[in-house]
Amino acid sequence: MDKLNHPHPSNLNNHGSSHTEEKPSPSLEFIRKSNLVKHEAIHTGERPHKCLDCGKSFIQRSHLVRHQAIHTGERRHKCLDCGKSFIRRSHLVKHQALHTGARPHKCLDCGKSFIQRSDLVHHQAIHTGERPHKCLDCGKSFIRKSNLVTHQAIHTGERPYKSELVKHQAIHTGER
Repeated sequence: MDKLNHPHPSNLNNHGSSHTEEKPSPSLEFIRKSNLVKHEAIHTGERPHKCLDCGKSFIQRSHLVRHQAIHTGERRHKCLDCGKSFIRRSHLVKHQALHTGARPHKCLDCGKSFIQRSDLVHHQAIHTGERPHKCLDCGKSFIRKSNLVTHQAIHTGERPYKSELVKHQAIHTGER
């Protein structure tokens, strides 16, 4: 059986081709109808599971349940080394790398290693020169979206960190 007709939902490597002009198979097959419904929500934008606290909506109920921990403050995932707790297990796993020193994501260009894959991806932009986040006002580009957002304050005049700046300046002036 070839990959495109494989009925398992985890085989989505060739899924993108089902949205192009060339359609090697009539449709992507799913083992469970619930998986098809979840998949179709990606295309329809339907987000039926709404948080009653903040109004944010989710495609899957499990994502809503995970989100609600933000409001309840529940932190079920505890680090056995230092006792710090986390809302998500993935955050605990990333944190634990601080204790173990593990840096599994290595740059093939310079050898620098990272705890998180996303940090490696951002780092690699140094080597490729790619800066995908462009300011529409002045054309300056950034590796990280967060840097673009901070930069845009120049154009809007917004000073979201002004109170922090005032506190910091008090260190130098001796004011209280």
